[in-house]
Amino acid sequence: MLSTSLIQEKENEEIVKAYRHLLRSCKVTLSKTDRLKIREAFNISLDAHKSMRRKSGEPYILHPIAVAQICAEEIGLGSTSIICALLHDTVEDTDITLDLIDMKFGKKVSQIIDGLTKISDAFDQQDKSMQAENFKKMLLTLSEDVRVILIKLADRLHNMRTLESMSAKSQLKIASETAYVYAPLAHRLGLYAMKTELEDLATKFLDPDSYNIVKNKLQETKAERNKYIKKFIEPIQKALDETDSNYEIKGRPKSIHSILTKMKKQEVSFDEVFDLFAIRIIIDDEYENEKSDCWKVYSTVTDFYTPNPDRLRDWVSIPKANGYESLHTTVMGPGGKWVEVQIRSKRMDEIAEKGYAAHWKYKDGTQVNDNGLEQWLARVRDMLENTDGSAVEFLDDFKLNLFAEEIFVFTPKGDLKKMPAQSTVLDFAFEIHSGLGAKCIGAKVNNKLVSINYVLGNGDQVEILSSTKQKPSEDWLSWVATAKAKSKIRDYFKQERNHSVAMGKEILERKFKNAKIPFTSDALGLIIKYYKLPSVTELYYQLVIEKIDRTKIDLNLILEAEPIKQTQNFEPKVIKNNNKLASKDAVIIGDGEPMEYSFAKCCSPIPGDDIFGFVTVGEGVKIHRTNCTNGISLMSNYGYRIIKSRWADGSLNSNKSFLTSIKIQGIDSVGIVSAITNIISTQLQINMKSINVTANEGMFEGNITLQVNDTKHLEDLMNKIKQASQLISVTRVDIG
Repeated sequence: MLSTSLIQEKENEEIVKAYRHLLRSCKVTLSKTDRLKIREAFNISLDAHKSMRRKSGEPYILHPIAVAQICAEEIGLGSTSIICALLHDTVEDTDITLDLIDMKFGKKVSQIIDGLTKISDAFDQQDKSMQAENFKKMLLTLSEDVRVILIKLADRLHNMRTLESMSAKSQLKIASETAYVYAPLAHRLGLYAMKTELEDLATKFLDPDSYNIVKNKLQETKAERNKYIKKFIEPIQKALDETDSNYEIKGRPKSIHSILTKMKKQEVSFDEVFDLFAIRIIIDDEYENEKSDCWKVYSTVTDFYTPNPDRLRDWVSIPKANGYESLHTTVMGPGGKWVEVQIRSKRMDEIAEKGYAAHWKYKDGTQVNDNGLEQWLARVRDMLENTDGSAVEFLDDFKLNLFAEEIFVFTPKGDLKKMPAQSTVLDFAFEIHSGLGAKCIGAKVNNKLVSINYVLGNGDQVEILSSTKQKPSEDWLSWVATAKAKSKIRDYFKQERNHSVAMGKEILERKFKNAKIPFTSDALGLIIKYYKLPSVTELYYQLVIEKIDRTKIDLNLILEAEPIKQTQNFEPKVIKNNNKLASKDAVIIGDGEPMEYSFAKCCSPIPGDDIFGFVTVGEGVKIHRTNCTNGISLMSNYGYRIIKSRWADGSLNSNKSFLTSIKIQGIDSVGIVSAITNIISTQLQINMKSINVTANEGMFEGNITLQVNDTKHLEDLMNKIKQASQLISVTRVDIG
């Protein structure tokens, strides 16, 4: 065993090696002053973290060095960001103050670190509304300096790369946050390489079985795939060589997350996913020739392979809002396989991989902003500063718009507006001006009259029609796709509601005064309980809309009721499980305490699934699958209410029954449903709880709810049905 001094010496060598690697990784030229400042930041961080270690056991200082290296090498940020990355945990975890950082490194560095600390606070709160409120504060900092989120993304990426050393509960919480907020933010800022890795790493911990299946399949098919890619690019290379073009061709596999998403969306197996890879052609050319040369390469590709006209994406002529520029086409390759081809310049490729950091220049505390990012940040500022709505609603709406695909729409004067896909006339009206949105009655789209919920398409020219008599209605929330429109509509109804609440309070105060009863919070609490309402504002509101008849309120009768304390605590009841299908020992909660639990209908877990527990209010513990869509949101927003859970040792290969559901699809033929039910009931003797099958235009589709013992039992059933006929496909679906 190594002595303490030898271990210390070895760790010191590792720290010095990591620091030198960081300096070599810098993509920007560092001046002598920059190097001295970086060294000072390193020394402060080293001293502040000297007694701290990560969960893996390694010295903590290696984490900020690694974050700084990601900023420098993988994003391409400069000295200010490297200094901030080295110091990013000091204010939160040590005695170092913002004032000290301000004194030594200046206002800009202290502002960025303050923003980074706010982000950490945002996801450490045990109250979702407080968490969302802090997230809003963080975005205000982001709108002032985007480096805040770029450094935080680097921090999250390194944490995800080293997540193995964390507890299972922490893995689920951190991976869920990553999938819910951080990967979409990376996407929105154009950091595609980082977004892809964050998604894959999140999937690794949220759905390990599916992740490993795809990972192993990709490895098994690698040689065959490389052989196909070589065959595909051979004629293109030969043609491009004859033009003396400077180019590079890459064949890369799609990410594991994107393949899994495609499998689930299309309800197919790995072997049925055809576009497992994409070909990327990168030309090295002068800026003024980029567009024309991209189209020349496109012409060369389509000389050999027939393009799919519905799959041409031109982000060269009109870049995405996050700066992404590329020409995408899908062509029919050898052997009847569709192949995606991406054509871009070297500059475009760098921006595609590193986002705005690739063409943002920082010098002496100033920054040169890209117009596209400025427009997006302006919208963020508008959403933040012009709403008094719920922070939780804001977070949900903001997240919703991060991944939205874009369409391009024109004003009557020909000005271009970029909108999320599925945007309606109403969205467009609110995008122009919130006042115009509230008064919108319809539009002329390409000179044709349409309604306010008309969904806009690429290239539409829109003229908004309005009326002073128009007012928003509740339906409008389901007719808009943008966060801005949702926020403005909610604001309108909140203002209307606030007015009603004020009137309701006056009504009730008069009732108390006439009855000569003190108007106190205790008295209000009893009335709220009597009418089973969630809050006093709801009581006031229902009085105004006359859902509660004010003439029939008997205050003396209500207030005679005995006060009952109402507490909300998130500790589950310690009583036996009342699940009807599975016995009480199917799941072990926490450290084995007997607790009330039931299985979430949104994902219907069965033995063999990776699971976690969520502590509800009044309903005990709900058991979810870790890859449940709702579960990811719960783990991200309510991490403190997650409780570790696992299947009891006897639950696998037992005779206990659990409800699950499968979806069957295929070509309709005589006796096909009878053959399926025969396999389930007669051959495998599995009990069916319900079956619903419909047929249309030669195809059938149906859902069968049945009772199985575990995931192996279910897989055996699905394989048996697939083997029965090539005309049938079967997938597992959720019950609820």
